[in-house]
Order: sequence, then C-alpha cells, then structure tokens
Amino acid sequence: MTDNTLRSVTVERASTGHFVATNARGGTLSFGSGSDTDTEFTPVELLLAALAGCTAVDVDIATGRHAEPDRFSVAVSGHKISDDLGNRLTDLQVTFSVSFPDGEGADRARAILPRAVKTSHDRLCTVSRTVEIGTPVTAKVEDA
Repeated sequence: MTDNTLRSVTVERASTGHFVATNARGGTLSFGSGSDTDTEFTPVELLLAALAGCTAVDVDIATGRHAEPDRFSVAVSGHKISDDLGNRLTDLQVTFSVSFPDGEGADRARAILPRAVKTSHDRLCTVSRTVEIGTPVTAKVEDA
C-alpha cells in the first residue's frame, strides 16, 4: 500500500469515558462511552454517522450537479446485539429523504436519485462497502 491510500485518525483520551479523534488535516471530533447524559456521540453512533455521511456525500455530488435540494436527510439505523459472535450491529438500514424544487434540473436530480443511492451503496461508499464486504481488523499494543 502507498501513502496516498492511507487514511488514519488518532484518538486521545480527554477524561474517563471521553475521547477526541484528530484526523491528518487537524479536524477534531469529541465522542464518549455514552454513559453520561451529555450529547457526545458513542463509537457505534459514529459508525452509523459514517455510513450516512459517506453515502450522503456521493449522492449529493451526483444530484447536486442538477439542482440544489430543498431537503436532504439520511437516517441510519441498526440493532446492537450480543451473541456468540460478540457485540455487533445487525439489520443496518440507510434511508434517504430528499426533495427538490420544481424545474428541469430538479427533475433530472429526482430521476437520478435512486441510481445515485444504488451506485453509492454498490460501489462508491467506502464505509458501507467495508462494512458489507468485511475487513479484518488487527489490534496491537505498542511498547510504551
């Protein structure tokens, strides 16, 4: 693999159950264990947001060439279960709710919306493709 294929984030502990992820461009995102009543996302919610966000970007680029949407929302849900395979999500569902104004460009955007969603799901969205195909995860501990 090459440096241009590598994607990474670093997660630092901020306090008990609270963490900050930093990407290579310096962007940060706080998250936590979900044990508090605060508004932080949990790691599972971040996975759901990544699924929605990845495919939303693909679909927005495809439809946005033709018209600016009046409404563009993506909901993702799944069931967190624990079984003999361990903790995991099942029955993941991504639901688009998109509307466009009247007009010729909006008609084109509406017409390509189903194909854009399918293409994102079947080929373009790195997050959903990784989840669906499955990829081994290696965990290791560095010497301190």
